[in-house]
Amino acid sequence: MPLPEPQLDAGRVRSTIEAILARPEFAPEPRSWLERLRDLVLERLGDLLAALLDAGAGGLVGWVVVVVLGVVAVVLALRLTRGLRPDPVAAPGTEPAPGRSAVDWRADAAAHEAAGQWRAALRCRWRALVADLAGRGLVEEVPGRTAGEYRRQVAEVLPEAASDFDAATTLFEEAWYGEHPVGAEQAERLRALSRRVLAG
Repeated sequence: MPLPEPQLDAGRVRSTIEAILARPEFAPEPRSWLERLRDLVLERLGDLLAALLDAGAGGLVGWVVVVVLGVVAVVLALRLTRGLRPDPVAAPGTEPAPGRSAVDWRADAAAHEAAGQWRAALRCRWRALVADLAGRGLVEEVPGRTAGEYRRQVAEVLPEAASDFDAATTLFEEAWYGEHPVGAEQAERLRALSRRVLAG
């Protein structure tokens, strides 16, 4: 089946395309003077190397220059990177230090309790318990770890305190996520549960 005859001539199609591409959304992003300078230097180096390599008898000289420049680049790269060492803190396999100590969390809890902010106080008390357990090497305190993951860790390493930690975690979750009513009674219960977990 033959294709239909085009309705527009090539010149009109080209001018329409050019008009569309001239619109601001198709304009190239402005480049900094440093980028323009870098491109100019690379362009001139390319022209110089092309002239050296196309110089017939001087082609050998061109190749010598290319080899010398390559050796110089390698030597400079080695000298500049020789003193660099990987950051041991950022190295894979190293464990991040916990963000806050149990003492800091308990101080925040006391401040929230004094202000009557019981939900925040319960959260801080529970975080102090986790920080205490991490300080003793019983759990691994990792940003983003869920309460359920801490429950499983405590059940594995400290089974005799697992039920108390579970009860403390349930208090925290009900207050923080379930928005259950919270007051001094719940805060005192969490304190007592924390003491029992740490005694275990």
